[in-house]
Amino acid sequence: MRKLLLKKLIKNSADVKSPKVRESYGKLAGLVGIISNAVLCLFKILTGLAFGSVAILADGINNLADAASSLTTFLGFKLAGKPADKDHPYGHGRTEYMAGLIVSVMVLAIGFSLLKSSVEKTVNPEELEFSILTIVVLVAAILVKLWQASFNVAIGRLIESEALMATAADSRNDVISTTAVLISVIVNEFTEVNVDGPVGILVALFIIWSGIGLVRESTDPILGKAPDPELTKALKEEILSHEGVLGMHDLMIHDYGPGRLFASVHVEVDADADFMRTHNEIDIIENIVLEKFNVLLSCHMDPVRLNDPLTEEIKEHIESIVSNEADILDFHDVRVVAGPIHTNVVFDIVLSLDSKMSPQDCRELVDAELKKINPKYNSVISIDRDYTGEFS
Repeated sequence: MRKLLLKKLIKNSADVKSPKVRESYGKLAGLVGIISNAVLCLFKILTGLAFGSVAILADGINNLADAASSLTTFLGFKLAGKPADKDHPYGHGRTEYMAGLIVSVMVLAIGFSLLKSSVEKTVNPEELEFSILTIVVLVAAILVKLWQASFNVAIGRLIESEALMATAADSRNDVISTTAVLISVIVNEFTEVNVDGPVGILVALFIIWSGIGLVRESTDPILGKAPDPELTKALKEEILSHEGVLGMHDLMIHDYGPGRLFASVHVEVDADADFMRTHNEIDIIENIVLEKFNVLLSCHMDPVRLNDPLTEEIKEHIESIVSNEADILDFHDVRVVAGPIHTNVVFDIVLSLDSKMSPQDCRELVDAELKKINPKYNSVISIDRDYTGEFS
């Protein structure tokens, strides 16, 4: 049924890699959430007011937050689909993340407001009126939320959207909170123990806890979280599989919104190989990565002189030095420029992000160790960081 509905409502629904099709899926999920959550909110608030239940009111206002979340999701997908322009050359994809942050703050504000009213209700409890209508509304809400979770999981997996997967998780959380409210109503009716206020507190705390998680999830990509380790591994395997590639380093991946990834990498090639042929191979790598992973990759060629005895000897010296330092993860790009007075040894060192050693201390330590081996060695060291978590 769901597949048939999506096929009828979304043009070219099978082409989920298309930004336009992806946008259509996201907007549809947002509209479904807006309508269903708004209806649930209305029924719960009316029921809560009619029978004096702060727990049901709290759960209803939670659905209002969910409706606002769905609205923001809808707008986020719509605005994220705008093409790049002069002011935003990388597109508007991060709008989806900004929308998530706004919703997260709204959820937190509502949670704290409900916590306050629930505490007051616990201190000064009011008698609840039992009604079959209350049970019907809450059971219906649980069923709708289960369907919402299933719907968003299906679309989220289809278009690989973390935002929709988070929305699905939020729907599952609502099932738990609404079930708690249902239990409080039944307990009050059959035991005459008023747990409405305490349950309202639990629901409010649950909303606050979910809001904190949403804030963390929405801010991580904005701040620049580490890329997906599986993507990093796949890119590395793809690049190293091509003819003429001797090695790679300095892989950086930048996220400008779902499906909008830009990357750069240094590719080591034989310095004595045909330049035009090597350049052509680099072009092939960039095109394959774009087609296979939807990542716009820019490759920088690093020429490596093979079979140079002095370079190989110095590499072994550097390896013996850095292997004793836990904060040094790797080294690369070794170039040796021999001269009559001293020999310049130019290379990069990958330093751990949580290293207690400063870049300058690292340079001085390695340079001092190299000079112990040969005073003529003059090191020129650049410090890199493990931006993709490759060495974690």
